[in-house]
Amino acid sequence: MGAGTERPRDPYRRFDLPGAQPIADLQQPVLICGRAEQGLDLLPDRSVQTVVTSPPYWSLRDYDIDDQIGRDDALADYVKSIVMTFDKVRRLLTDDGTAWLNVGDSYTSGNRRYRAPDRKNRARAMRVRPPTPEGLKPKDLIGGPWRLAFALQDAGWWLRSEVIWHKPNAHPESVRDRPTKAHETVFLLSKNKDYFYDVDAVRGPNDRRLRTVWDINTEPRRRDDCGVEDHPAVMPLTLAARCVAITSRPDDIVLDPYAGSGTTLLAAHALGRKWAGIELNPAFVDLIERRLGQWATASP
Repeated sequence: MGAGTERPRDPYRRFDLPGAQPIADLQQPVLICGRAEQGLDLLPDRSVQTVVTSPPYWSLRDYDIDDQIGRDDALADYVKSIVMTFDKVRRLLTDDGTAWLNVGDSYTSGNRRYRAPDRKNRARAMRVRPPTPEGLKPKDLIGGPWRLAFALQDAGWWLRSEVIWHKPNAHPESVRDRPTKAHETVFLLSKNKDYFYDVDAVRGPNDRRLRTVWDINTEPRRRDDCGVEDHPAVMPLTLAARCVAITSRPDDIVLDPYAGSGTTLLAAHALGRKWAGIELNPAFVDLIERRLGQWATASP
């Protein structure tokens, strides 16, 4: 499909970078194939109510695509890249807009330039890994999520909450000298001091106000009808939908600049929101389109 080609028969438009022209409005959902920062430049000011996203984690996976972040860049460069992307996100947010950022942590490699396969989770293997960041030791927990959160705070974002996404069905690990990791971090950030937050949109156990620990199962990797393997790190639909519901209203626009397998876009659609998604890997964009098609087929 050519750059900027619209798909009038579909409920969304797809644009391929480079070469796509600025998009005047987001009244019809938009799917962009290309780098996040370039795709964000196409979108109109103050058009997005909330962002729900999970960028590639530093040194954890190789998505086999040029220009990916987190595989072979230094930790400081990785943090800087996301902060610069979020500078562009801020331009797109309404004045009462917010962003949910899901980031997983990792450990130093001890300057081993590859990640050996873990027999209990083979998706973690990597042929290339960044060197150990300066000041850290072999086997150190890096604290990447908080390094990124503090950098965004320094860049002007309000850091409003740290949510612990607890995974009751977390993958086992082969490591035997620390507890098995069973959680990830989700930060709630806001553009301004005051922002839209629907405290009653999602209630906790016994109808209490939502707490900061969310028990949500991971979703397994799947193969489609053609035998193509799904995205190796799918965000659970329950997690994305919870974030969308809390910080947006029906017909608001939800953005995911690192769309991955498109879970945020599906959650937005299911909740009656409009959406915009950007994804670098063409194979994952095709996967998003397949998921959108399957969703449309399954919907009444």
